[in-house]
Amino acid sequence: MMMIFFMTILICLISNIMMMISTLISKKSFLDREKCSPFECGFDPKSKARMPFSLHFFLITVIFLIFDIEIALILPMIILYNTVNYKIWMMINIFFFFILLLGLYQEGNQNMLNWTN
Repeated sequence: MMMIFFMTILICLISNIMMMISTLISKKSFLDREKCSPFECGFDPKSKARMPFSLHFFLITVIFLIFDIEIALILPMIILYNTVNYKIWMMINIFFFFILLLGLYQEGNQNMLNWTN
C-alpha cells in the first residue's frame, strides 16, 4: 500500500518537473504572424471583423461534417455484421445509403456542389 502511494507521488513529481522544464525551455514567439493566424479559415484575422468570408470554405466544412457523421454511423454497422440478422442488416444499410444518395442528388440538383456560384 505504501509502495503504491510513493510510486504515485514519484510519477506526479516527475511529470510536473518535466512540464516546468519544457515551459522554461520553450521559446514562444507571440509576435509571429503565421503562428497567430488560423489555418486555412478563409479570412485574414488582422483585417476587418465584418468582412464576409468565402462561401467555398463554409461549403467544404459542411461537406466534411456530413461525411464525418456518415463514417460515425457506418462504423457500428460494419462491427455488428456478424451479430445481427443479415437480411435486416442489409435493408438498414440500403436504406441508409439511399438517404445519403438522395441528399447528394438534392445538393447537386440545387447546384450546391458547384464552385462557380
